[in-house]
Amino acid sequence: MTTIKDLAKATGLSVTTVSRALNGYSDVNEETRKKIKQAAEEMNYRPSAAARSLVMKKSRTIGVIISDINRAGVKDALAYEILCGINDCSTMLDYDILLFSTSSKKQLKKSYSDLCRERGVDGAIVFGLRVNDPYLEEIVSKADYPCVLIDIPVESKNAGHVTTDNVYGATLAVNHLLELGHRKIAMINGHNEAAVSIRRLEGYKQALEKAGIPYDPELVFDGNFSEDGGCEAMHRILLNHPEVTAVFSASDLMVLGALRAMEMLKRQVPQSLSIVGYDDIPVAAYCSPKLTTIRQDKYEMGYQAAQLVIDMMENRQMDRKIVLQNELIIRESTRAIP
Repeated sequence: MTTIKDLAKATGLSVTTVSRALNGYSDVNEETRKKIKQAAEEMNYRPSAAARSLVMKKSRTIGVIISDINRAGVKDALAYEILCGINDCSTMLDYDILLFSTSSKKQLKKSYSDLCRERGVDGAIVFGLRVNDPYLEEIVSKADYPCVLIDIPVESKNAGHVTTDNVYGATLAVNHLLELGHRKIAMINGHNEAAVSIRRLEGYKQALEKAGIPYDPELVFDGNFSEDGGCEAMHRILLNHPEVTAVFSASDLMVLGALRAMEMLKRQVPQSLSIVGYDDIPVAAYCSPKLTTIRQDKYEMGYQAAQLVIDMMENRQMDRKIVLQNELIIRESTRAIP
């Protein structure tokens, strides 16, 4: 394999001059640069990423840290769509990505900064964190590496975030049910350690309050953002709160479980109960009934997160708070009160 030393010998130039020319330094004159590049092409030279990072003191690599990745997330494909956005933006801007999986327990053994340092990344995009995870506290208070959080609205010296307007999205969902005449509206939330759960619950409360309907905490059930959790929550709603005519779920995945519970108890959607989900996952348009839901652009979240962290790594001045809007998609799972 051709090395920089081979190029230096072939061109009669120093290793330093060859290295600086290949790495784009301006103190190498254009005629010398062309000579070196021509020799590199003729000798089939391929630069070493490790050597280049030593010279430039940058790896041009972004760490993508996902918390609690598992097969249960296959149906909602949220992580995949976010990753596609991150990858496309990074590739376009000539950055590589490294994918890491973490959990609350792993974070106690290795800090965020140590992980970035050991893996040689210039910055990171993090999603799936809980609000009490060790990494979140470290990123906000003392992290040395630029970081963009997805769906956790936090800003600090080295951190920015990309999210959708979860309060607004939840109000869109509940207002749709209110406009259809529903007044007894339950909520299947995720869990109280997720930032999006906190925000979507706030939107649910705001919509009810604006309609003059008192908030009843007895009508809010945690489904842990899982299909089984949604099924269990819907069972409890149907058995303990027969007065409920509509449900707002903080994720479509939980709606899939809720539909399973409805089927087991021989109840039909939307004939006996209307449901609005959240996320607009691919299966939402194909299940029976097709789901009315809140669409958030997961791909764009990933794309914007990559652009933001690269801007931060390259010391550009920018707004570190990016909030994308959501959209109500009306399908078959909701109907007006007869």
